[in-house]
Amino acid sequence: MPLVYKIDVLQALKDKGYNTNRLRKEKILAESTIQKLRENKPISWANIAQICDLLHCQPGDIMEYVEEGSER
Repeated sequence: MPLVYKIDVLQALKDKGYNTNRLRKEKILAESTIQKLRENKPISWANIAQICDLLHCQPGDIMEYVEEGSER
């Protein structure tokens, strides 16, 4: 996957007071999105925008492009 997470997004959300229970209960993020974040899988741009809003950051603060085949 050429786009990778630079940070542990769920931990960053937890540090801001958004634990996974709150994310689900308040319907901030769906369970499937939370699971994708746990597995470092891609999520939709709408979810990336939501996360950036919650963390007050830019997409580049949480993700980066890594060429396929390069070591990371």
